[in-house]
Amino acid sequence: MNYEEFQQIEFKVQDRVALVTLNRPEQMNTWTPIMSRELSDAMYECDENDDIRAVVVTGAGRAFCAGADLSGGEEGFTSKTTITRPQLWPYQVRKPVIAAINGAAVGVGITYAMLADMRLATTTAKIGFAMVRRGILPELASHVTVSQVAGFSRAADLLMTGRLISGQEAATMGLIGEAVEQESLLARALDIARDIATNTAPVSVALTKALMWQNLSANIPQLMETEGRLINWLGDTPDVKEGVSAFMQKRDPKWQMSPTNDIPEELAELTRRSKG
Repeated sequence: MNYEEFQQIEFKVQDRVALVTLNRPEQMNTWTPIMSRELSDAMYECDENDDIRAVVVTGAGRAFCAGADLSGGEEGFTSKTTITRPQLWPYQVRKPVIAAINGAAVGVGITYAMLADMRLATTTAKIGFAMVRRGILPELASHVTVSQVAGFSRAADLLMTGRLISGQEAATMGLIGEAVEQESLLARALDIARDIATNTAPVSVALTKALMWQNLSANIPQLMETEGRLINWLGDTPDVKEGVSAFMQKRDPKWQMSPTNDIPEELAELTRRSKG
C-alpha cells in the first residue's frame, strides 16, 4: 500500500503499531466519503499485514472527528462514494484497535470510535451522539454498541438526547476506558499498543477479539443495513433539512414531522407498540 496516496488520513507504522490519523484539521476532521474509503483501506492493511500488531486511530488538530461534513447541507448524511470492496470496520480487524479521542467526537466521530476495541479520550473532549438534534439517527450500529458498553439507561440518555458530554463523564459512564490529559493521550494509547505488540501472541489476541465481538458482530451488519435504510429515507425529509439549517444558523429547530402520520408503512413496523 502506498500510504502517500491518502488524501484525508495519515498512515504510519512504527514498532509494529499502525497510527491512523484523521487529517482534515481545518474542518475538524469532519467525515466525508473519501475519508470513509481511506479508513477502510487502512483497516484492510492493518488486518492483512502481519507486521502490524496493534492500531491507534486519532485525529489531527483539536478534534477527533466532529461528525459528518455538512458543508453541502443535509447531503452530508446521505452522500455516497464508489467502493471497490466492502467496508472494513475496526471491529473486523484481527488486531486490537484503540481510538485515541483527542478532541471533539460527535456523530459519526463517536459511532466510529465505538467500533474500536478500546477508547481513550482527553478529559475535556466533547463527545455526543448528536444525530437526533439534526433530524437523523445514530449509525454504525451504535444502537447496540453503546448499550453493550454503557448499559441501556445510559445509552438511552446519550442516543435519545444527543447531548454533549466531556471525556471525563464518558469515562465515568464506561463509554471510554480512560480519560487523560491532552498532552498524555497519544503517548498513553501508543504505550498500550506497543505493550500488545511486544508481549502478546498475535493468534491468541485475534481469537480473543473474535470471541469478544462474536455476539455483537453477528447483528451489526443487519443493524447497519436497517440504519442505512432509515437514514436514506430521513435524508429527504423536512426535519433533517431543518435540523441541519438550525445547526448551521445556530438557532432552535422547528420540527414538522409526526411519528404517528409521517413514517411510511414499510418503516412503521419498527415503531409499532407490541400488543399484549
